[in-house]
Amino acid sequence: MTERKEGYFLYHSIGQYPGKEADLSDAMAELAAVWSAPDDQQWTYMLGKRAEFIDLWRGLIGASPRSVTTCESVTQGVHMLLTALPAEQLRGRKVLVASDCFPSNHFLLSRLQERLGFDLQTVYPRQGASWVSDEDMIAEWDRDVALALITWVSSTTSRKADLDALVSHGRAMGSIIGVDITQASGLLPFSVSDPEVDFVVSTSLKWMCGTPGAGILYVRPELIDVCRPEVCGWFSQDNPFNWDISAFDYAPDIRRFDNGTPGIMPAAATVPALKWHAASDQRALLHHNRLLSDLLIEGVNDLDLDLVSPRKADSRGGSVMIDMFSGERAAKTLADLNAAGFSADIRGATLRLSPGVQTTEAATRELLSVLSTSLNVS
Repeated sequence: MTERKEGYFLYHSIGQYPGKEADLSDAMAELAAVWSAPDDQQWTYMLGKRAEFIDLWRGLIGASPRSVTTCESVTQGVHMLLTALPAEQLRGRKVLVASDCFPSNHFLLSRLQERLGFDLQTVYPRQGASWVSDEDMIAEWDRDVALALITWVSSTTSRKADLDALVSHGRAMGSIIGVDITQASGLLPFSVSDPEVDFVVSTSLKWMCGTPGAGILYVRPELIDVCRPEVCGWFSQDNPFNWDISAFDYAPDIRRFDNGTPGIMPAAATVPALKWHAASDQRALLHHNRLLSDLLIEGVNDLDLDLVSPRKADSRGGSVMIDMFSGERAAKTLADLNAAGFSADIRGATLRLSPGVQTTEAATRELLSVLSTSLNVS
């Protein structure tokens, strides 16, 4: 496959920006030099990079100081939160999740329900629908729901949940409300306080253009107070340098979710991408995506294909997903696109296209031409 940066349509997966390779190389070279120096300055540098990573994420989601920490993945972040809640919070009650959540989260919840004593309530799409509607989530969200995990944007349809409606209902039900923002963070505006949610998880991949392993967990300060994370260590304390094994106590803020020596490499490697993003025109990034997404949707209509994603922009994330009718047809189409230098992927019979900052209008129109040719060649 010929490498074509302007033909990159995989922002639902990794995410690229101009100068990423050079930025990442410089950051890793600097880290290597510091870590290899024969002095004692390594931890000052490394912990400073982790703090910079956290502060950049706080700014993005409007979180207060000491309410965000690092985690390896969204799955780990959800585990950290659920297992830190008081036992009586979940036992004998329900945890609500949509079936079109990121599957890893469902795998975790299905395994935790027996140990933590909750019933996992999975909401499925109604017959003929591609996604779980807000109305169906609300219909099954009663006062027995102790906690709900909302997927802001689906990885399989790019359908965007109505957070205002869901959070308003969840507050009336007295539930703890969490949101997985991974598929849209960095593209769509998001604030932990509008509407106010209890916890948020995300990676730094996709539209953030960061590296794997650089996840974040936000917890509302009032909820932090009642959490007792089951995995704890020297970094869980207010003073990490307390060595008195009979005097452990949790830090009064998000640091209680830390444990042993933190894995800082992914955070340090992702700081350049977060700084690039923070310096970018956020509205321009979204406008560019919407322009190219509209072109893709017009092309889907012209080719008489079925759109899996919502047509209305305000109900959609940054991806356009197309039903190719069969896995075989989808695989052939993807092979033809790859041969022409385009980066995309499939999930079963669904072709996933996500235009971002490096993708151009000319490349988008050319992709549609290749798609048309592929469909018309037996």
